[in-house]
This record gives sequence, structure tokens and C-alpha cells, in this order.
Amino acid sequence: QVQLAESGGGLVQAGGSLRLSCEASGRTVSSWTMGWFRQAPGKEREFVAAVSWSGANTYYADSVKGRFTISRDNAKNTVYLQMNSLKPEDTAVYYCAEGRTKDYGLGSSAGFGSWGQGTQVTVSS
Repeated sequence: QVQLAESGGGLVQAGGSLRLSCEASGRTVSSWTMGWFRQAPGKEREFVAAVSWSGANTYYADSVKGRFTISRDNAKNTVYLQMNSLKPEDTAVYYCAEGRTKDYGLGSSAGFGSWGQGTQVTVSS
């Protein structure tokens, strides 16, 4: 069973940047899509970004397109989310997830089977 551990969250001012990391342990995740989701207080969990098993294909929610970049290092069993030009509405708990297929870009949480515990991102205005 894979364990996913997110890190890199914190408090940042609007316009700032953060880089989230998700390190997998227990087995390799190199064969599967990896994704990031987020959940703000009082709201449902929403898709942020996903990357195919090879890193060749990336998918983004419209709300983060052009500001966030997802990437992966299969040798390190780690996925990253570079977040630039952060806005207060980006405040949420960010979760890493392992996909059920090699290249899944539909953005539904049903396409992901294992989840991390989350890391808090707070953007102040």
C-alpha cells in the first residue's frame, strides 16, 4: 500500500509563491497519474492539477492555469506543485493523490485511489 506525504504548505502573501511536494513510500507510483486537489473551508474538494505517468501530459483546473505547474520526478517517487501568483482564494488544504490509470485528465476524484493527509496553504491579502 502506498503512503503519500505532502509538504511545503504555509502562509504566504498574495502574489507570492509556494512549492508543494508529495513523496510516495511503500511502492513506486511511477506507473500512475498523480494529482493535486484542494479543499477550502465549507467547500467540496476540487481538482487542481494532474500529471501523467511519464510527465508528458499535464492537466489543470481553469482557476490555476498559467499560475500553477505540476511536475514529477519518478526517480524520487515525488510529485511537485509549483504555485505562483497566489491569491487569497487559493487558501485551502492541498491533497496529493495517486491515479488509477496511467494518464487521467478528467479531474474527478473518482479517478484517484490513494490520498495523502494534506498540507495547509494560506494566502493573505
